[in-house]
Amino acid sequence: MKITFCGAAGEVTGSQHLIESGKLKILLDCGLFQGHRAEARRKNETFRHNPANLDAVILSHAHIDHCGNLPSLYRKGYRGPVICTAATADVADVMLQDSIHIQVEDARHLEKRRTTDQPRIEPLYSEKDVRGIVREFEPKQYGTWNSLFPGVRVRFRDAGHILGSAIVELEIDEKGETRRLVFTGDLGRRGLPLLRDPEIVAGCDILISESTYGNRVHQPATELKSELLQIIRRAADTGGRVVIPAFSLGRTQQIVYFLNQLNLTRELPDVPVFVDSPLSNRLTEIFRRHLGLFDEHVRALLHDDSDPFSFPGLTYVGTQQESMALNHRAGPCVIIAASGMCESGRVLHHLKHSVENPNNTVVIIGFQAEHTLGRRIVERQPYLKIYDRQYTLRAKVEVLNGLSGHADVNDFKWWYEGLASQTGVGQAFLVHGEPASSQALAGVLKDYCDEDPIIPELYQSFEV
Repeated sequence: MKITFCGAAGEVTGSQHLIESGKLKILLDCGLFQGHRAEARRKNETFRHNPANLDAVILSHAHIDHCGNLPSLYRKGYRGPVICTAATADVADVMLQDSIHIQVEDARHLEKRRTTDQPRIEPLYSEKDVRGIVREFEPKQYGTWNSLFPGVRVRFRDAGHILGSAIVELEIDEKGETRRLVFTGDLGRRGLPLLRDPEIVAGCDILISESTYGNRVHQPATELKSELLQIIRRAADTGGRVVIPAFSLGRTQQIVYFLNQLNLTRELPDVPVFVDSPLSNRLTEIFRRHLGLFDEHVRALLHDDSDPFSFPGLTYVGTQQESMALNHRAGPCVIIAASGMCESGRVLHHLKHSVENPNNTVVIIGFQAEHTLGRRIVERQPYLKIYDRQYTLRAKVEVLNGLSGHADVNDFKWWYEGLASQTGVGQAFLVHGEPASSQALAGVLKDYCDEDPIIPELYQSFEV
């Protein structure tokens, strides 16, 4: 078996791993690389394999850095199945439609500033490509083995990361021996709001594990709710606005869920809350179609509160005109808008109208990849480049990591112990993490493996 790491190797974006066994070629994930525009464009346009020659794609979950480049595969000739859970199929359909919408809007906006000596700005793929790849989705249930090809089967287990996220168990017969590969996708946390805890799976010959927070311990999610309340109370007192860049999938619903709880206990100040992402309404409907995937707390709440994602004072913004009007609105408010790393979407317009006012607060929730605007805000760089203009950062910046959907080092250790408790782990590879995080987690993981864990470099291949 040969594994080539075509993305998320030594970095935290663009998940893509190629598995080759004999003539069989299976791709694990196909995510968009997010970062500096020119570098992102180059990586997203280029595949180190021929998409037309792939036999299958297995999709762990529907975050854009894991599914967002699937339409490019289709554009370049791929016509095989995309194997995923039913919830991931529903969510990815919406996410990819939103992705092309954002790309078209951003290209149109950047074209206005393009000089004649610069190349034209075009979307990576078209709506036709999105529709084409969505037709290839083949939803599978959690916990059931599915035959993909003779001698190849796959099973999904709940990863607890976002709605529909899966740990991939892949078994391939090679020369009379069954080789077992486990891919974490993005491993979730224990005790995270809304979702069930990650499932423990049996050991394997080959492990591909994410490592985003492999050197950190998250604060409890319940602490974030109280910190968020204090930030909103401060905004109510000073008349400032709170801008929360958040992924429309998962993170936004978690924040709204917390605010709904604060509203039910009458702790939430009388400050209007706006979710400025047309995507959120569509995703919330998908959440409602998959209520069986939520944890027991949400299911219990539904007996008394018919909609945990709505409360008085909350508005889901629809049109672009309504979004633009928020930037000229007087008085305190909370604006939750995509994208989570501040690289695209409506949040960019809210940031450019907010970052220079010291009464305002930007709340960063979750990991920010290198070279993104979100990372520059976390680093509190004095000047921020937004849509090719410089803005002075005078607003307060609060970084709250309690809602991270990724396992921390304690979650990893718990999960690795369960993984190794039955048949052990052979060779392990750590991906989807910056070097310091991956190296720290390698020190934890080595106690459960036959071989020292490997941290692959981008495009590096291994025979295993």
